[in-house]
Amino acid sequence: MALDIGQKAPDFTLPTNGGREVTLSDFAGKKVIVYFYPKDATSGCTKQACGFRDHKPQFDSKGITIIGISRDSVKSHDKFVDKENLNFILASDEDGSTCENYEVWVEKSMYGKKYMGIERSTFLIDKAGNIGEVWHKVKVLGHVEEVLSAS
Repeated sequence: MALDIGQKAPDFTLPTNGGREVTLSDFAGKKVIVYFYPKDATSGCTKQACGFRDHKPQFDSKGITIIGISRDSVKSHDKFVDKENLNFILASDEDGSTCENYEVWVEKSMYGKKYMGIERSTFLIDKAGNIGEVWHKVKVLGHVEEVLSAS
C-alpha cells in the first residue's frame, strides 16, 4: 500500500547531524521536504544533497524545511555535512523503521543481483502534516528544481 497524496505523513523522531534530534510533527504549520537517499558521499547522493544546499535560500523564502534521511550513522552524516558544507538536517534511520514507514526500503537490482536498499524518494509535507507531493525513483538531474517549483 503506497503512501498517497493527502494522507497523514508518518511521524518520526530521528538523531541528526550535529548530535541533535528531529521530529517531523514539530514542524506542524510549516512545509517540509523529506527526502530519502541511499548513501552519504556517493556521487548521486552528493549531487542531490548539493542541489538542496544550493537551493536552500529559495526553500527558506517559501518557509520550507529540508530533511534528508538515509540509514547511514550520525557520524557518517557529520562527515558528509562537513565535507560538502551542507546547510540542512540529515537524519539517521539506522534501524530502517522510517524508511519502512515511508515505503522506500525496497528490493533493488544491480548487475542481476537483488538486494534491499533505499529507493531515492522525496515527499513534500504540507502545513497540516499531510503528504502534498511524492516523487519515487528520483533521477538526480533537475529534481531539486522540480521540487522547488512544486512547492
